[in-house]
This record gives sequence, structure tokens and C-alpha cells, in this order.
Amino acid sequence: MRLLLLFCSLSLLGCSKSAKPESSNPPPSESKPNIVFIVVDSHRADALGAAGNPFVITPNLDQLAHSGVMFSNAYVTTAICSVSRASLLTGQHRARHGINDFTTNFTHQAMLETFPIVLKANGYSTASIGLYGVGNIAPSGYYDYWESGVPWMADGVHNTDNIVRKAEAWLEKQTNDKPFHLYLGFSAAHEIDPTADAPAHYLVPERHQVLYQNVTIPKPETADERYWNAFPDFFRTDENIARERWHGFFSSDELFQRNAKDYYRLITGLDEAVGRIREKLASLDLEDNTIIVYTSDHGVSLGEHGIMGKWYGFDVGIHVPLIIYDPREQALKDVKSSSIALNIDVAPTILKMAGLPVPVRMQGIDLVDLARGNVDERAAFFYEHTVFSTPKLPKVEGVVTKTMRYMKYTEHNYEALYDFATDPQERVNVANDPAYEDTLVKMRTTYEKERAAAR
Repeated sequence: MRLLLLFCSLSLLGCSKSAKPESSNPPPSESKPNIVFIVVDSHRADALGAAGNPFVITPNLDQLAHSGVMFSNAYVTTAICSVSRASLLTGQHRARHGINDFTTNFTHQAMLETFPIVLKANGYSTASIGLYGVGNIAPSGYYDYWESGVPWMADGVHNTDNIVRKAEAWLEKQTNDKPFHLYLGFSAAHEIDPTADAPAHYLVPERHQVLYQNVTIPKPETADERYWNAFPDFFRTDENIARERWHGFFSSDELFQRNAKDYYRLITGLDEAVGRIREKLASLDLEDNTIIVYTSDHGVSLGEHGIMGKWYGFDVGIHVPLIIYDPREQALKDVKSSSIALNIDVAPTILKMAGLPVPVRMQGIDLVDLARGNVDERAAFFYEHTVFSTPKLPKVEGVVTKTMRYMKYTEHNYEALYDFATDPQERVNVANDPAYEDTLVKMRTTYEKERAAAR
């Protein structure tokens, strides 16, 4: 409670809502919805009060979740920034959209079929502010307003705050003659990569450094060294990027507490940003017709399995928050869906909410229909991470269901099978356990089926 009160006093939102001005906008039924799409970096699914986290301070995101639909089983199909963000924009698996590194750009035709450009072609004013994350050539000409490359710190202003300021300024210029789509790409809660001048670290705004000081962050059970030692030789090497990063962030109790707290401080900063965006929408009388979608490009291991990172298909790396808030839909208020939702579902869902047709190459489903029970739940999904290779990042493919996770390290023909139902922390690889022989065969079959469907 003390931390929450402190946060409220620090937040520019102030945990309160300003008086709503008299409306001059047309009723929602007479206009297309505005759409604010917020994509953050490395926000794992359990780092959210609404998800049951006992100490994280996320009042604005919790309120957003209770005002809309929260998908408790939301995942990314590839856990790395560029590939996942490409999937969010295209509604496609990596195998189809073809973005598998940080330098490949969308083709012109592919850009035209990303959901923001489809929105623009149908009368939307479009803006992209912050981390876009796909390719090395900014597709600025496709948007009405474009501002990428927002640094971690500029003139004493943190990336999160800077993006909010720019978003607020852009929103103030919007008029009622056309709907808008605003994409906000935050760099938090990613770490800053090492340079010649400084080791890798989290950069936290000064005002948030007081948060969590009196909290002891629980260390994951699988942070015990025996879980790292259980990996095969090709994985268990300091050349593995996930282990290399672990050394600098979580290899001692002191490092763990310092960096875990900084991670959660960045999460609270993102929560504050969401509150400020909602406050701005309210002050401009835009809230009643503005859809907000919040998600992350991937999660992160904070020392689980003796690693730091997201690439290998462990639940903490691929499991993300996903909240869809549509103020026009009272039936979708305070809904918690346990159906599997994917990053490839976001694009077709947004287009459907805007009343627009979905390009045929999109592979996702409409999450609103899913939440309403109008479409069948998916039983499994294909996961792949083929960016880089052994020893830095061993390539992995697999399939995930609600109860099982099967991953195959394709360069080594090594299989990993985890039973979520009995082992939610993924402590024991049961691929060689005779009791799971039939399950392993079924998961191999499902893997091949989902792999083919992802193409």
C-alpha cells in the first residue's frame, strides 16, 4: 500500500480522472473507432497486478484490463523484437512474413498489407512513434506521421516519458473529420545493451528509483544452478547469449535484487504511460470512441533456468500481456479469456474492429469473436526462433498447448517436453520419460501439423 500511494503521488496521472468536457464528437455509432496500439518490450505476462502478481504496481493497466478483455494465455510465435513486431503488423508467422533478422525490410506489397497501412487506405490518419523494430529502413512514407529512434534518454527525459509527450502532442492535433490510428513502440522494459563505456543495464527514470526499495523480489525456483546444469552441452556454454546476459544481471543475489527491481520499475513506468495516454484521450473527449490494445513483443527470463532472455520457448519468454479495450462494447467489459491468443491475431482483430476486410495472407483469428465464443479455440500453436544459431542462440522450433510445451533444437535434433499441468515452472524435461512416450508422439505430430500450417 505504501508503494502504491507513493506511485500515485509520483504519477502525472495522479490516480484520478479529470472532469470530462462536454462532447463535440459524433457518437461512436456514427464514426469509425480510433485505435491506439501500444507495444512494449519484454513485458512478461506475470508482471501485472491483474494477472495476480502480488507486488508489481500497475494500477492503470489493471484498470484497463478490468475495462476490457484480458487474455491470460497470450503468446508470441517468435520471441525476439523484430520478428515478433513483424508478426504483430502483418498477422503472419515468421515463416510467411519472412522477417528473420534486424535488417530485412518489408517489401512494398507486404507494407500495404500491414494493418496500419490498410487502416490508412481506408481513411485513417496514421502515426508511428517510438520503436518500430522491423528492418533498417524507416517506412516513414507510408504513415501520415512518423517518429522513430527515440533515444533511451534525451535532455534528461526517459524514452517512456518522451514517447508519451510526443503522443500527447500528436493527439492534440487530431480533428473529428477522420479516425486515427496511433502506434506507440516503447523500448522499456528491455535492458540497454553493453557498450565500450558501460555494461548492460536497465535505465530507470530517477523518480521511479524509489519504487520497490522495501520489497524483496522472490527469486525463481529454477534460478538454482542445477537447472542450468541440466541443459545439454551445446546449450550449456557461456557463449549462449542468454547465459552471457545472466552473468551481468542475475548471477548473484545482489545483482538479482538490483536488476529485478529495475525491471519492475520500468514496468511501473509503462503503466504510468498508459494512464497518461488515457488521461489525454479523456481530456480531448476521445475516450468513448478509442480502442486501446496493449501487448509486448515478448517476455523475458529473469534468471529462470539460469538464463536471461526470451528466445528458447520457455513460458516466461513467450507469454505476454494482451489487453483489448473497446469502450463501445459493454459485453466485453471485465472479461478474462483463457483461450490461446497470439501476436498474429492482433492485426486481423484490429481491422475487424474497424469494420474492414482482412487481407487473405493474414493467419490470425479475430480475438473479439474468440472472447465472445463465436470461434473455436485453438488447441496448439507453432513456435519458432531461427534468428542466429549455435552457440549464440541455438535454433528452436516447437508447439505449445495449454498443458504441454514441446521444443526441438533443430541443429542438434534435441527434444524438450514440459508438462505445464504438473510442472508449471518447467523444471523437468520429460521427453525421455517412458510415462510420456505417447504424449511425445502426439506432440511431434502436432508440431509437424502446425509447422506446415504456419507456412
